[in-house]
Amino acid sequence: MSVRREEAARSSGRFAEDVIDLLADVVLRGGKRTRPAFLWWGWRGCGGAPRGAGAEAVLKVATALELIQGCALIHDDLMDGSLLRRGAPAAHVAFANQHRAAGLRGNADAFGVSAAILAGDLALVWADDLFETAGLDSRARRAVGPAWQAMRTETIAGQYLDLYGQGTGVDSPEESLRVAYLKSGLYTVERPLHLGAAMAGAGPELIAALRRAGRSAGVAFQLRDDLAGVFGGPVRTGKPAGDDIRDGVSTYLMAIALQRARAHGRHEAERRLRAALGNQELRAGELGRIQDLLTGLGAVAAVEARIGQLAASALTALEQARLAPPADQRLSALVRSVAAPPAGT
Repeated sequence: MSVRREEAARSSGRFAEDVIDLLADVVLRGGKRTRPAFLWWGWRGCGGAPRGAGAEAVLKVATALELIQGCALIHDDLMDGSLLRRGAPAAHVAFANQHRAAGLRGNADAFGVSAAILAGDLALVWADDLFETAGLDSRARRAVGPAWQAMRTETIAGQYLDLYGQGTGVDSPEESLRVAYLKSGLYTVERPLHLGAAMAGAGPELIAALRRAGRSAGVAFQLRDDLAGVFGGPVRTGKPAGDDIRDGVSTYLMAIALQRARAHGRHEAERRLRAALGNQELRAGELGRIQDLLTGLGAVAAVEARIGQLAASALTALEQARLAPPADQRLSALVRSVAAPPAGT
């Protein structure tokens, strides 16, 4: 990123200082590098070398994944109106603050929105640039190209379905799982494993086994994130607790709660849950009551059980894949990590 910043600075120091420095902060501040880790150990587990030209190319593709994640974070915060990300102002808020501090003309919030769109777009462009110049040999390029192309479209499709679901108020657990899979599960675990395996020259059966593991682990990751979004908070997650509820996100957690409220004739509980969804003015006291409802209806326990089932399925698929050590143990540990509750819960 420092090389690209120098290139940009030759055209505009202002652009480099304002946009690129903020993008670098978003990408480098915090985060667990989950996607690069799954890609790397997918590569190693399928026979990829730990060092050399091939390994260097793989690490560049892994870095490109982090840039795609940066794009997703910036745009997701913008669409959801989130004020915080990883304990600091979200990109659109930071840009608005820059506008105010500089005493610029016009609306600071509108400036923040526009600048954040550009920063997210830049992250996506740079991810593609990095992939194209990673130094993959011709065989690896042919093997991995379709997965790379599909992953970017899938991620945006998932984001759109999430946005659309907020508008329709969809409360189907099955549809919520589908959105969770497309929005995050695919590009967090399944596609990184697929990319790593394909670059290592893995055959169709091994790639299919890794994708099965990644599919289950990726959905478990998103369900865990949904729980954290309701019961977490700035210290634990870097974002305020309850943001998904305020934004009207149709999570599996909420869909299960609504389904159970209807099934047991708890009409007042259903009414309160629906009233909370999309309520930007939801206060801490009412959020606490909604949290109690989600727990009392058994929705939290149901999501925890589903996470456990998904993690077990992913671990079984990894065991059946018979990966080369130490990748077999590293990937199993990663699956347990993405499915586990945050420390202290």
